[in-house]
Amino acid sequence: MAVSKNGLIASYLSVLGTLLALVAFATENWLVTDKSGRKFDRIGLWVVCFKNLEDSHRWYDVKLINSCRSVFGKQYYIIHDILFGNNRFYHYTQFWFTVCVLSALVGLYHTKCYVKLSSPAWVDGHRVKTAFRTGVVYIISAVFGTVALVIFGIHGVDRTWMPDWRHNHIGWSYGVGVAGTIALWVGGILYAIEGRALKIKLRKRTTTRKPNTDDKLQGQCSEV
Repeated sequence: MAVSKNGLIASYLSVLGTLLALVAFATENWLVTDKSGRKFDRIGLWVVCFKNLEDSHRWYDVKLINSCRSVFGKQYYIIHDILFGNNRFYHYTQFWFTVCVLSALVGLYHTKCYVKLSSPAWVDGHRVKTAFRTGVVYIISAVFGTVALVIFGIHGVDRTWMPDWRHNHIGWSYGVGVAGTIALWVGGILYAIEGRALKIKLRKRTTTRKPNTDDKLQGQCSEV
């Protein structure tokens, strides 16, 4: 029995969701300017770009002109108040979306196990558990991603955060993160449905269990 249509769609969507989440995680266009702003350009989870920014306290004679910097790199002290002053939401967004991506990567391993276990022409308890477990991992990943996106969506355009707030809006990286999270939700739910369908088939099976090669596959796809 090959992978069912439902399982195949779940596999494709979960892999797609993971890739999209990685793109959103690595790019710096979560919040962007409409080009009318004079100070801020764009920001991601780990990189921020400014057009012309100087220390608001005048403690340091340093300017960031057409410059992109890691939010934790050199000259971090200049942008600390802007990024992390009274806006803890940015830390929360970084944390929850990081957990989302890590969970999705774990899900890829379970997806591989599910596909391997779909090759035999019969259903056993391990295959059922693998489908359920894969679905749970992706749903958990989607929950974390949703939390991060909601937090950033609410606070990212707040007037108290980035300079020139009237000219700032949500960027394409955020949209990619939304698309990836939706794909993770759907993929995880379809895996859960697949596990339910396999469980029903297992219950209905009345014939004697045939010797099979699942034991070898189980050794390759042990629980994480």
